[in-house]
Amino acid sequence: MQYQEFLDHIYQKYSGNVKLELDRMVGILADLNEPQKAYHGIHVAGTNGKGSVCATTEALALAHGLNTGLNTSPHLIDYTERFRISGKDLEFETILDSFQKHESIFEKWDASFFEITTAIAFDLFREAGIDTAVIEVGLGGRLDATNLFCPDVAAITTIGLDHIKTLGGTVEIIAAEKAGIIKAGIPVVLGKIDPSPLQVITDIAAERKAPIYLYNHEYFVNVIQNSIDGITFDYRFEDHAYSGLKANLIGSHQANNIATALTAFILYCRARDITLSEAAIRQALNSINWRGRMQLVSRKPLVIADGAHNVQGIQALSANLKEMFRGNKVRFVLSILADKDFKEMVKLICEEADMIYVAQNKSDRAATIDQQTFEIVKYCIPFQTADSVKAAFALALSEAEADDIIICGGSLYTVGEVLSSAAELSLQP
Repeated sequence: MQYQEFLDHIYQKYSGNVKLELDRMVGILADLNEPQKAYHGIHVAGTNGKGSVCATTEALALAHGLNTGLNTSPHLIDYTERFRISGKDLEFETILDSFQKHESIFEKWDASFFEITTAIAFDLFREAGIDTAVIEVGLGGRLDATNLFCPDVAAITTIGLDHIKTLGGTVEIIAAEKAGIIKAGIPVVLGKIDPSPLQVITDIAAERKAPIYLYNHEYFVNVIQNSIDGITFDYRFEDHAYSGLKANLIGSHQANNIATALTAFILYCRARDITLSEAAIRQALNSINWRGRMQLVSRKPLVIADGAHNVQGIQALSANLKEMFRGNKVRFVLSILADKDFKEMVKLICEEADMIYVAQNKSDRAATIDQQTFEIVKYCIPFQTADSVKAAFALALSEAEADDIIICGGSLYTVGEVLSSAAELSLQP
């Protein structure tokens, strides 16, 4: 079975089987002899930032000589991105072998696409003999397929309104879903979370006697510099104080994510009796491998791809544009999913953009060009439309002047298509 044949098969046969419950995953993992119990690790939930926290945690673990398995979602370009062992994407053939070996189990339990992907990750991590897994929640937390992994440390990054049809229409309800990853007695690191959802999480943690480590309460971060070359910041947690940490991620908000990851990793090392090294920490933060989040795609012209795909994410993007590129003309390549709050997202984007190139990405959930332009015209921002994200990106490149910046985003699907186009054009930072 070739790559595209595999993807067509797994999407067509299993993507309609979504049920927010854990019974099927319990059965699948039991039939696989509980692979998720073969290693230790860290489990990460949150509306935004969880992928960055996972990638940072992976980098920290690798720099300390640990054998890592990283499971994230969704992928930007290639399905294999969801599975990393020791910092490298797995070969497609390895993933296919695991799927084919266990498909009878997946059929038996009428598994969903995400349940299968999670089970494959757990299985391949065991097979590779990893010692440290970093697992990103797919959706919510309480009933997510990853929640049968029992970590040494949990982290919840941020809470915002997203996936409201599935998770609920208030930040408090969403917070309760994400707090479902908190296990009895297992420490949980909390990112920058507003008071009302924070109270929901801390109440659940108290019920489960899970120690809490809160941003700006137990651990602290101060951003010194934010540029297209990365961020510099100070960090403090208990007796760990590091000045002038430099990371290769862009955006002040990433300092918060990195601090969350570093706190979780310090607690993990404490639980596993691993010796921390400041030199390893500094090395790790300059080698974080995480694409599509304020990613510098090209310097000339200046192109940044950002996967912000909800209101909270666009707010962070807007703040970074104000901080880093005030005075530059912003050209925005845009395609948003229809099930997002794209009206509010478009409003925020129009506050920053001087020209918008509107397309419809390849997701079957994508908002149409007409849906997006209907909102854009309310703000009198000039726009052009294109038949595809690739065409919209090409148009932006052709019209960009020396001091302009091209921002590509609205969805991770959009970013994936832009990155594919950038590779075809041999654009490099």
